[in-house]
This record gives sequence, C-alpha cells and structure tokens, in this order.
Amino acid sequence: MPDRTASDTALWIASLIRQFPELCEELAPGRATPFAAGLPSPRTPRDDALVREERREALIVRQRHGLSAPGHSAAPLRLHVSDALRDITDGVVELEEAVCARLGFPRPRRALVPVRLRRLAALLDEIAAHPVLARHVRDELRRMARRCARALGDTEQVVRVSGRCPWCDSVSLRAFPDRRAVLCVNPACRCTDEECGCHDDPAYRHLWPESGWTALASDSGCRTEELDSAMEGNPR
Repeated sequence: MPDRTASDTALWIASLIRQFPELCEELAPGRATPFAAGLPSPRTPRDDALVREERREALIVRQRHGLSAPGHSAAPLRLHVSDALRDITDGVVELEEAVCARLGFPRPRRALVPVRLRRLAALLDEIAAHPVLARHVRDELRRMARRCARALGDTEQVVRVSGRCPWCDSVSLRAFPDRRAVLCVNPACRCTDEECGCHDDPAYRHLWPESGWTALASDSGCRTEELDSAMEGNPR
C-alpha cells in the first residue's frame, strides 16, 4: 500500500470512529442511548458489547417497520440516519471479514463498529502487501465516512492554502482542519504514479497528512506556519 493510500485509509478510519457514535445518537433525537454509542448503560451494568450491539440492531429493525422502541416515546424517526447506520454497520462487518479472509486470518469476532475499525487500522501494514485489497479498503472506508458525514449534516471547514499543487500546478490546495490534512481539490489533478487513485477514481483527491507538510511546503511554495494556522481554522 503506497504511503499516500495508507495515510488516506487511516484518516477515513479515524473519521468513522469519531462520527459513528454521533450517528447512533442521531437515530432518535432527544433520546440519548448509551448502548448505541458503545458506552456502558447504568441500568444494565452486566451488558457486554455484543448485547449492546444487538439491542441497537433490534432498534433499527423496529424503526424500519414503523414500530417504536420499547420504553421510548414516539420521537420522530430519521430514516436516512437509520439507513446510513445499517449501510455502514454492514459495510464495516463485510470489509473486516473480507480483509481477514484475504490475509488468511480467522473470521473476526463480533464487535461494535468502532472496535472493528480499530482492528482494521491495526492490519494496515498487512493490507499493504495486497495493492488491490488496499485500494478496496481505502475506497470503502472513504465511501462510508462520507455517508456518515452526510447523514450528520456535517459541512467540513475548508481553509485556502497559498502555493500551487505539486502535481497539477493549480492554486487548488485546501486545508481541512477536521482531518489535519491538506488536499488538492482540483478534480483534474493527476500525478505520475500509475497506481494512484487519481487515475481511475473521479472522487479521489491528493492528500498530505501532517507528516508530509514540510515536503508540501517545499514543493508548493506555501509555509509550514501557514499550514499550522490553517489547521486551527485561521487562514493567513
């Protein structure tokens, strides 16, 4: 897995780990459910992670059929959130099982989505040895992270960065503070690496994580101090 692909994958995993519990909370507005976020419930201290997951899944199924959850009032249902939860949950389960099968590992034990995502993150080095698998993992995690963000109604802050993209020479560099990353937002940007996602994925954008900012500053003409400020949401 090229370093760029690995960095992208790690960032999408971190985004999903951060936002997925928020998506669970959004399922029933005004009714916070500790088990949905993967937190211990004070009423059922003996419940383990599996029981909490099964309860959340049962809640989703009931809501899909227009049934209210036991012990809950008829709060307005957010069907787009329910659909996103199901899609992401199924997607993460299938992705982890596919990765383990490809790597020759035993089928992974059932677990909450954030736990599965952390397990996938721990396998990135092994995934790197299989380029096709690596790209599939990156693309699926990116898709699910974007769907999660859309369901939450998030609009990520973007800060313009001076200088020119080292690949396409356009003034298209933007800082994304939530990701601690700089992206080239030019959809026509192409690099010289034939294995890079920019050659076959219209949604792909070149990304520089924090570890690559010094090189980016040198190649693009921007300053590292500017990038640090942009990540705080304060363009200079």
